[in-house]
Amino acid sequence: MGVPQQPQPQQQASAGQVLPAPDRDVVIDLARFFCLALVVVGHTMMVSPVLHPDGTVTTENTLAVQDWFEPVIWIFMVMPLFFVAGGITGLQSWRRLKASGGTGLEFAQARLLRLIRPAAALLAVMFAGLWAARLFGVEPQVVELIVTGAGMPLWFLAAYLAAQLNIPLLAALHGRAPWLSLAGLTALVVAVDCLRGALPLLAYANILFLWCAVQQLGFILADATAGKPRASTLIAVIVASNVLLGLVTGLGLYRGNMLVNLNPPNFCLLLLGAAQAAALQLSRPVLTGAASARWVRAVVGLAGRRAMTVYLWHLPLLAAMSGLLLLTDFPKPSAGTAEWWWSRPLVLLGIIALLLPVLAVFGRLEERTTAAARSRRRPAAAVVTAVVVVFIPVADAAVNGLTLALLGGGAACFTLAVRLLGRIPARVGAAPDGAPGAPGGPLPQAPLSANVEP
Repeated sequence: MGVPQQPQPQQQASAGQVLPAPDRDVVIDLARFFCLALVVVGHTMMVSPVLHPDGTVTTENTLAVQDWFEPVIWIFMVMPLFFVAGGITGLQSWRRLKASGGTGLEFAQARLLRLIRPAAALLAVMFAGLWAARLFGVEPQVVELIVTGAGMPLWFLAAYLAAQLNIPLLAALHGRAPWLSLAGLTALVVAVDCLRGALPLLAYANILFLWCAVQQLGFILADATAGKPRASTLIAVIVASNVLLGLVTGLGLYRGNMLVNLNPPNFCLLLLGAAQAAALQLSRPVLTGAASARWVRAVVGLAGRRAMTVYLWHLPLLAAMSGLLLLTDFPKPSAGTAEWWWSRPLVLLGIIALLLPVLAVFGRLEERTTAAARSRRRPAAAVVTAVVVVFIPVADAAVNGLTLALLGGGAACFTLAVRLLGRIPARVGAAPDGAPGAPGGPLPQAPLSANVEP
């Protein structure tokens, strides 16, 4: 799929050369920026801490209880689009690494470092700050409220990591039978959904199966030739996905609220992902023009370099700000009232103000160089151990909820994983002349040869 372009020479490398980095795909950058902005804005309309007369504190999800919100979230549930974009860029990154002689372990090492380094800083700072708050007499319920806010972004980190770490395996399956591999993952998603009533914990298996299936949609986009499929086909995919989504929710097989369908994820998110992938490709010509504007590229590029920091920190900061306001006499309108809605722009401005110093201090972790010419490849045991120690606290938090003690344990595990992974060895060799990027074909050409990470 894509905008018709002039043929470009095949990317090749002679022995001893490093493959040049491809141009960025401004459309994928813009899509990620839109998704991130929508998530931040949406969370400001969800978190509503309530201080009851007896001194207890609870939190309400205001949007989740609004009847008008259920059809709206069909459009603005953008998590599937994150994974579609991750599938495009992840497949390209793996193919480039493999073409230069890299291995699946090196790919896992790079992905883990890129994602858990900012997360380790967040967990460590939050554990130290909240433990200090407890020592200074802050109400335990307020502390737990903030801890809960910290835990919400971690599910995405766990799901995204699980999908990305499987890219080498899934790329091999995609190279042999792309539609069959997507159908197999879809079948696993539906099977888990059918059994989740009898085995509730089994539903969490779809954190892997569902998001890997959505990621495969990105693989298909990345490998589609210019101008295919046609606009009529893309429109048909959008219509069919939404009609089927309406059918399964209308019959009561799934809930109509996509926030409920998100945790744990189910088949509805795959249908949304298919519609969003098709819509992204259909709108590519328009988005390319909009994203090519100099000021748009500047804003999107700046946000993109700090995207993981913004995502990880914005909700804990929102929870902290909300919790601290409970301890003051600052006006606190009831959730869902007109005054509450009018206060949302102020809350958003407050979060942006809090994010600026955080980005200045911790945003550099995303830009920290991960390649060193003399770094040694890490042993397989070190990479595998890092994966295990990362997923232990995340899995515990997903099943049992995040506590202050688990927050500290997670910080220790993430820090240990960073130490185990070390630095990414630079690829000084390259693929021989004419070598394809992967079994599925040559390295992708523009506009989908973009945003290769790390």
